[in-house]
Amino acid sequence: RLGNDFVPQDGWRMYHGMKIPGFPVHPHRGFETVTIVLKGLVDHSDSMGACGRYGHGDVQWMTAGAGMQHAEMFPLVNAERVNPLELFQIWLNLPAEDKFVRPHYKMLWKEDIPTLNLRDENGRSMEIIIVAGSVNGQKAVPPAPDSWAAKAENEVAIWLIKMQANSKWELPAVSGQASRSLYFHKGSEMTVSGEKISSYKAIDLRASQNVPIENGPDESHILLLQGRPIDEPVVQYGPFVMNTQSEIQQAMDDYRKTQFGGWPWSSPDQVHGRNRGRFARYADGKEELKD
Repeated sequence: RLGNDFVPQDGWRMYHGMKIPGFPVHPHRGFETVTIVLKGLVDHSDSMGACGRYGHGDVQWMTAGAGMQHAEMFPLVNAERVNPLELFQIWLNLPAEDKFVRPHYKMLWKEDIPTLNLRDENGRSMEIIIVAGSVNGQKAVPPAPDSWAAKAENEVAIWLIKMQANSKWELPAVSGQASRSLYFHKGSEMTVSGEKISSYKAIDLRASQNVPIENGPDESHILLLQGRPIDEPVVQYGPFVMNTQSEIQQAMDDYRKTQFGGWPWSSPDQVHGRNRGRFARYADGKEELKD
């Protein structure tokens, strides 16, 4: 039954939709979303007329900028078995000078996202999927063009790290101006800079220091988030992220007046058909087909 199908240990559990789970049409302004789908599929539709289906390791990078509407639905493509879904959605702020850029979305397909495979001194393996940033000379696919992450000096990094049981690795330092966090979301335990932590924990690190990580007896999965702070006031209200309260009020007024371009789809919870493969169709009519 919809609403009774969550795994209890997941960090956040909520969606809307009466027939298909997901998030029917809703607005955004002033920031970006980076949606990393580990399992399952997401159907995207937006107010620019763009749409797509992505999942199983794909990443969608969407710049809401001046304002857009979109729907994120989770299609039930398997009629006779479960339809698991696991994803991260990361909200990235935009600086004041870019909060009103033209909305844009870009697909980072699994096949194009670089993966770094390493082994420690004992031959135990680890894997780093580089969604943003670089590590050991390997660079991510470029993000959306107006992103804070598009400028290398902002040191934005999003990595999915998988460590074999009992493996060791030293997270390399970057400048002291960056903020850096680890979210240990799957596994049993690990030791970070000499401190033992259990899973479902997030920790902040000093980005200017190398950080030794020793994994415990089970395979572990970590999300690394890093970037230089924009260092501007932030006011967030629901789906809007601006610099002042008056800008939030303006966003709400603009949305009521314009609907950020309206909704060109026949349904607020648009899905793309059970048998459709992964694809992206952009506002300019360009289409990418992956399955």
